[in-house]
Amino acid sequence: MCLAMRIILLATASLTLSGCIARTAVDLVTLPVRAAGAGVDALTTSQAEADQRRGREIREAEEREGREARRREREAREQAEQDSDEPQR
Repeated sequence: MCLAMRIILLATASLTLSGCIARTAVDLVTLPVRAAGAGVDALTTSQAEADQRRGREIREAEEREGREARRREREAREQAEQDSDEPQR
């Protein structure tokens, strides 16, 4: 009786584990392909990514220009106030 239970247990275990082993083998075989694909994706830039990057660069440049323009206007106002506050000779 004990021998029959062992045989049934081994047969059941081998059937259930064979799926896991096959899945692991597939994962191991496809791993280098997925790794190479990820490397290529990391090194290449799609057109959409390039467009996004260029748009971001343009927005940042416009923001810098706006800050500079506001700074120049502020300095001009301050200079005008200093000129008007000086006593006239």
